[in-house]
Amino acid sequence: MTSLRGTVPTMLLAMKDRFSACRSALLIVDMQKDFCVRGFGAEQAGRDISAAHAAIGPITTLLESARSAGVLVVHVAFSTLPGHASDSGAWLAQRRRSTASGDSLCIAGTPGFEFIDELRPRTGELTIEKHRYSAFTGTSLDMKLRAHGIDSLVVTGVSTNACVESTARAGFELGYYICVPPDAVGSWDMHLHEATLQNINHRFGVTLPGAELVAIWNESPNHRGVNDPK
Repeated sequence: MTSLRGTVPTMLLAMKDRFSACRSALLIVDMQKDFCVRGFGAEQAGRDISAAHAAIGPITTLLESARSAGVLVVHVAFSTLPGHASDSGAWLAQRRRSTASGDSLCIAGTPGFEFIDELRPRTGELTIEKHRYSAFTGTSLDMKLRAHGIDSLVVTGVSTNACVESTARAGFELGYYICVPPDAVGSWDMHLHEATLQNINHRFGVTLPGAELVAIWNESPNHRGVNDPK
């Protein structure tokens, strides 16, 4: 008689195995001028961008470590097409009622769409343009990650409770291990920021500090070197 019980999948329980350099990708979400630079779109809409600005240093540290260790780096950009070409009615209505937001952030081809200077992609690093909160919705991200043998994601950037959370949730449900480092994400609302981190840690992944990830990558025995320009 054939058993209906399947084989229990192999689980990576130790963090040093789960987020080793050879199986991890660093996702840098929406670190663009409209979200992170004073005088640009988000601040003009009334958003407090101090937390986004504070995340730049920790993300830079993670990026340098990832490049050195051969962790796959993915730069994710929020893109609004001119003339509402990427908007649905439901999306546009919600964007217009969202707190400290709007429908004119990160218009493709404008200075506000550009990545901030500190976190510009290098040649050979992946870039993904998205038109919704999640970096997986309507993009080739999942295919590209799997092509590189990735099964663990470190999700950084802004905003914690919107694009970072949406990307982390979607990644988890596609079968990826998820880490959201608290010091490498930011939001205009610290209550929503903290609530999101608690929810991620409870249901969708872990919230290791950036320093722990750097230590893991520095000690990873198998470096792929995919991001090293040398």
